[in-house]
Amino acid sequence: METAEIRRRFLEHFEKSGHTVVPSASLILDDPNLLFVNAGMVPFKDYFTGAAKPPYNRATSSQKCVRAGGKHNDLDNVGYTARHLTFFEMLGNFSFGDYFKEGAIELAWTLVTGSVAEGGLGFDPDKIWVTVLPSDTEARDAWRRVAGLPDERIQDRGLEDNYWHMGVPGPGGPCSEIYIDRGPEYGPDGGPVVDEDRFLEIWNLVFMQEELSQVRSKADFDVVGPLPRKNIDTGMGLERVAYLLQGKQNMYEIDQVFPVIERASALSGRRYGADAGDDVRFRVIADHVRSGLMLIGDGVTPGNEGRGYVLRRLLRRAVRSMRLLGYDDPALPELLPVSRDQMSRAYPEIASDFARISQIAYAEEDAFRQTLAKGTQIFDLAADTVKQEGASTLGGDKAFQLHDTYGFPIDLTLEMAAEQGLAVDEAGFRALMSEQRARAKADAKSKKGQHADTTIYRDALSASGPTEWLAYETLSTESSVRSLIQEAGRTQAVGESQVAEVVLDRTPFYAESGGQSADAGVLVWDGGRAEVLDVQRPVRGLVVHQVRVLEGELTEGTSLQADVDPQWRVGACQAHSGTHVVHAALREVLGPTALQSGSYNRPGYLRLDFGWSSALSPEQLHDVEQAANVALREDLPVSAATMSLARAKEIGALALFGETYGEDVRVVEIGGPWSRELCGGTHVSRSSQIGTIVLTSDSSVGAGNRRVEAVVGLEGFSYLARERDLVAQVSDLLKVQRADVPGRVADLVGRLRAVEKEVEKLRSAQLLSSVSDLAAGAADVGGVAYVGHVADGLAAKDARTLALDVRGRLDPARPSVVTVIGTADGKAACVVAVNDAGRAAGLAAGTLIKPAMDALGGRGGGKADVAQGGGTEVGAAPAALEAVRRAIQDAV
Repeated sequence: METAEIRRRFLEHFEKSGHTVVPSASLILDDPNLLFVNAGMVPFKDYFTGAAKPPYNRATSSQKCVRAGGKHNDLDNVGYTARHLTFFEMLGNFSFGDYFKEGAIELAWTLVTGSVAEGGLGFDPDKIWVTVLPSDTEARDAWRRVAGLPDERIQDRGLEDNYWHMGVPGPGGPCSEIYIDRGPEYGPDGGPVVDEDRFLEIWNLVFMQEELSQVRSKADFDVVGPLPRKNIDTGMGLERVAYLLQGKQNMYEIDQVFPVIERASALSGRRYGADAGDDVRFRVIADHVRSGLMLIGDGVTPGNEGRGYVLRRLLRRAVRSMRLLGYDDPALPELLPVSRDQMSRAYPEIASDFARISQIAYAEEDAFRQTLAKGTQIFDLAADTVKQEGASTLGGDKAFQLHDTYGFPIDLTLEMAAEQGLAVDEAGFRALMSEQRARAKADAKSKKGQHADTTIYRDALSASGPTEWLAYETLSTESSVRSLIQEAGRTQAVGESQVAEVVLDRTPFYAESGGQSADAGVLVWDGGRAEVLDVQRPVRGLVVHQVRVLEGELTEGTSLQADVDPQWRVGACQAHSGTHVVHAALREVLGPTALQSGSYNRPGYLRLDFGWSSALSPEQLHDVEQAANVALREDLPVSAATMSLARAKEIGALALFGETYGEDVRVVEIGGPWSRELCGGTHVSRSSQIGTIVLTSDSSVGAGNRRVEAVVGLEGFSYLARERDLVAQVSDLLKVQRADVPGRVADLVGRLRAVEKEVEKLRSAQLLSSVSDLAAGAADVGGVAYVGHVADGLAAKDARTLALDVRGRLDPARPSVVTVIGTADGKAACVVAVNDAGRAAGLAAGTLIKPAMDALGGRGGGKADVAQGGGTEVGAAPAALEAVRRAIQDAV
């Protein structure tokens, strides 16, 4: 049975029993606890917790899921087991206060054992085993009544196996898992408690009945209490069922995945099934190509943090696995279309958006190929140095340098080190990475709310109800304080100069979302005043204001005036509408694949990330800026309307990748169809109110992605005025008309370069003239010709050239070592060169440079013939030369 047919049967089975078929949500949801959607219930989480009211009592879906990175990570198991994929589809049925345990068990049993002719999956009832939580006698009794299962095929398992939660605070409950007995050829008898290879789990029925707070492990958590209503959440792994019904040995061989393996086999000339190591690589390729395709389709782009890093790792592992199979040409252009053809049957947007998806993926492979070329050389040098020193571990600082400077993923460094019989100081690497992240995220706590655990916010929502949000209607409201929250938790009062989070019953403040920064303004009450620093939505329906009390004391229940700064809002509207205009202008100039992948705007400034593989030319930047400002001059009307998501897609409204949209959405138009986007931000009324748009930069933000930045409104005019003043100053300095400034500057630069070349020639000649003298003055150190020289003002490049030239002038039959230290700008550059005879005598430059670097207070390394390094102890240069001399003496 094809995978698509299994999906169809599942959804149809539940639709016939009164369930609403809900399309898969994006793999990216706005949940601070999750990197990706990792289970079918995630899009329904607020319905289970009671934070939102479900529009239906029963639902069913086939949800896209990824478990790679974060707490839920199957990446390292891919290829080695039959049952792990990073991307998979989870079929599920959900009940929100409707049927419970017996109803869920009955619906599952009829589908699993129902005949194929009647729309079922056709599994043999005698091959089905189930597990339950020992204390869940209700579920055990239901299996007896509904399915007639004997007690020996209803097995008890503990919390580790039969209690489900998301690994983070939220809903949970006991579960019952359904297993299929694959037969004695797959393992011993005795049910899933004995062997989970023979007895394969296909479906987990979760009886959601409790809300959890602290979740410390799978079996260690705190139960807050019962959920408002008893709910059902089930999850069936589509790919697991497919490989059973298709008679395959593992999930990589099903109809949706195996074509990629076939193509990889044809490209590499290696046969799948012939070698265990190659088979792992084939499976990694098939899984990672599909996962990469789906992640890019939902708006993830390669990067060095979070989701972007997971995607980068997936794509690069696939490419490197192809190289390990002997295929060195670009692989993704051959493999990605194969996966597209399979996945677009269920997700047609994969085919329609493939131009953008492939552009990003292929650019990442190109970047990785360049990284491999550069990074592999650096890695080989580092590995050689480790071996020369007789060590077996690559330092964490070197692994960090490979990652930070050359884009080498740590997992790639680990793999390459293992291939050379070396370990890697992972702890040191992780420590350096943690320091870097800490520096980059120093202000993260002050943004997005004080508490990563959203329980305190959900409690505030439950106690007081949702915030009445009036940002579209007004800039000022009469409000009252419902909750005050500080780092230690809820408080009754906040004094002068203190910072706290404030929940109001109604607010005019825009909460940061959709790339638009939060409003600024003040809260004013009788005897007090507070400035609003930030506004966020930590949970759906609740608006939280971070404030600093300027005067008086703020207490719960206080009535106050909430006032948005009107000038701030005007600037915010200009910037957000300007972002839409720039997006439309980019698509007008570059074409429809230049789609926004992210944005940020605040008064006077905007930046927009979009899919594009190369830098924009000056002409393209000019054309984009021109198109944007023409739209402003045309005074296009700006309108917002709420409609169904289906209607918005029908009229061509663009959705931002990674955003989550409900059944009804807000569509903002500028000039009708010229710019039509799903958006919840604040906007001007007509395009001319933006004032002006000035593009200030175009830069890369990862493979296949560019970022343009612009200033708008008064800031745009100010920017142009500063540019005008700058040109005027340069014109005065050069004594030419403004129009002649570029030509005059070009002439000066040309003359300067000519002079620099002449200086370089003179310096080279001077160096060469000293080579013979230095070689003639070589000292004898235990039969080794040794030249040690310090040259003031000599750069590292010239020091290397001089050392090699002197080595070349020495007698090749005699062991020789040359050490040159150049000092410039308070730093010392040291080069050690050893000739062939010296290496034959056991001397190695990579070893000899170490004592020199110890004296110079720096680090260095290299191969046996040449090594170099740098230090800061310039005054110790003579001592460094002497240290090398002693090392030679000791070696011979």
